[in-house]
Amino acid sequence: MELFDNLEDNYPSWHPKDHVSCRSIKGRPHEVGSVAHFEEALDGKPFKIRVKTTKVERYEYSENEPYFPLSIFPPKGAYIFEAKGGNCVFTAINHFRIPRLFRKSFLAYTGIEALRAYIKDEGLTLKNLPEKQRCCR
Repeated sequence: MELFDNLEDNYPSWHPKDHVSCRSIKGRPHEVGSVAHFEEALDGKPFKIRVKTTKVERYEYSENEPYFPLSIFPPKGAYIFEAKGGNCVFTAINHFRIPRLFRKSFLAYTGIEALRAYIKDEGLTLKNLPEKQRCCR
């Protein structure tokens, strides 16, 4: 899981057109309690997020939660790395909930659609990273 072990260096390679930077604020990447600050572009607009790692099973599973106010939308993200037949199967899971107040809002809808497109594109990029970068034991 070199991808997470060297997060500050590897983050832009996940999604080159949108990922700007990542820096550790507290702890080391991929350790419970660590906090990282991410800067990226979402639908061409600057976007910053602070995330805390909440659960880690080294080289198998990592879970994180964003800080408020984003914590009301995607309350949890998880990354699963499974070794299968000499390969690594990588799965990214983002849990979303949309507060009732925002469900019918045009701005929320367009933001959610932009986020969906971004996540799909990022997933395709991650899938194409070299296996060694995605999963290594």
